[in-house]
Order: sequence, then structure tokens, then C-alpha cells
Amino acid sequence: MRLPEERYDPAMLGLLRRWRRQRILTAKTIDDALWDEVVGSLPALAALDPDALRRLRALALLFLNEKSLHGVQGLELDDAKRLRIAVLACRPILELGLDCYDGFVSIVVHPDEFVARDREHVDDDGIVHTGDEIMSGESWDEGPIVLAWQEVLASGQGDGFDVVAHEFAHKLDLLDGAINGMPALHRSMSARRWAAAFQDAYDDLVASEERGEDVWLDPYAAESPGEFFAVCSEMFFDVPCGFRRRYPDLYEELAAYYRQNPAAAS
Repeated sequence: MRLPEERYDPAMLGLLRRWRRQRILTAKTIDDALWDEVVGSLPALAALDPDALRRLRALALLFLNEKSLHGVQGLELDDAKRLRIAVLACRPILELGLDCYDGFVSIVVHPDEFVARDREHVDDDGIVHTGDEIMSGESWDEGPIVLAWQEVLASGQGDGFDVVAHEFAHKLDLLDGAINGMPALHRSMSARRWAAAFQDAYDDLVASEERGEDVWLDPYAAESPGEFFAVCSEMFFDVPCGFRRRYPDLYEELAAYYRQNPAAAS
């Protein structure tokens, strides 16, 4: 039975959530061998110290108890697959907390890249085109995250690709109500500095493309401010030292937002 709306107490709900999570952490665990197997297969995690890995393990356990992971098209999600997704999803929020992912429950996993039907695309002349699009991942504004398992396997290898961090970054971007490349910044952060750092990096990417040069960032980042933030987030965690060398100001803004400095530990 639902209580009348006026009887909902946010403080009490928060207390109940903390109590429930503590019970999960006390009653459940992740198998040691499985944990070592998954973490050992993700070179991008090598820089995390023992305390950070301990906290990541607890966060992943809570994630697996609060989110619903579904395999489709015949894909069976065993414990190793589920844990791999959970670890990659929780790395970005290690210092932010699981509440950042409150807006959704389901993660749908395809065996490989999937086709999104009848997608609209606006070209440089403002003409709208409709067609199918091959996807490695997708984040619905008010729905699940969709991933391709083969792309998950390729993530977190220290080569600048992480489809999980990318798609979950969209959920973080959405926390202030819009996917626009600027998530809800912490009070200590400046929206002006954030915008300037992102604009400089975006201009560098576009200029490199126009000159026909090999670009350091994935060109897909130029699709929109939201995609730029997501691409930069995955590279921030996967190749932090290279990211800091190429875009030091942008690196500092992401480090302030995620409250992590992965390049310092690499």
C-alpha cells in the first residue's frame, strides 16, 4: 500500500536506503577468484590502489543488486559478464556514489553491435534524414542503457575505448535534466571554466578534422556536446595520461567533476 504523498520523508528514505545497502554489503559478497579474473582483464584499472579497489568492489556489488541486467538475442549473462559491466559502470562514480544512477534500472545487452531503426539525422544543411544506424551502445533519456557485449569486452583495455563509461556518462549528463555536455557541476566548480575547456578541445578536434589530420579524440565526439562529454569521459578513464597531455585544462575539469585523478596514479 502506498503512503500518502505528504508522508514521504526524503531523510527517512535515505536512511532506509543506507540501511538496506549496508545489509547487502554484510550479507553478500563477490567471489574472490571471479573478482580477480575480471579486474585482471581490465588494464585501465591497474592504477587503482587497494583501497580504491575495495570501494569499487563494494559499489559493484550494490550495482548488481539494484540494477537489472538482461541478455537478448540469445546472449546469456553469467556472473563474469555481469560483474565486468558493473565494474566498468561503477569506475566513473567511484567518488560520486551509486545514487547518480537512480534514474534507471535496466541494462540490456546484445551479443554484438545492434541496429537502431528509423533514426533521424540532421545534416550540415539542416536537412533531416531517416535511416537505420549500427550501434555499439545507447542510453535512453528515460529508459535503459543498451550495450553490445563484444564492445564491452573491448572496453577498459587502456587504448581509449570504453563503451560502458561512454553510455553511463550520458546518464550523468542527464542528471540536471538535459544531455548537453555539462552535467550538474559541484559547487566548487565553475561553469565558465568547464565550457571554455570543452570549447577549446572541441575546436581543436574540428580543426584537425578539417585539415585532414589524424585526430586524437574519436571523431564521433563532434556529433553533439553530449557525445563530446561521453567520449572525453571514456578516454579520461581509459587513457588518462595521454588525455592530460593533449587537453590539460579539460582533464582538470573532468578530474574535478569525477573527483578522480587517474593520470596521477598511472
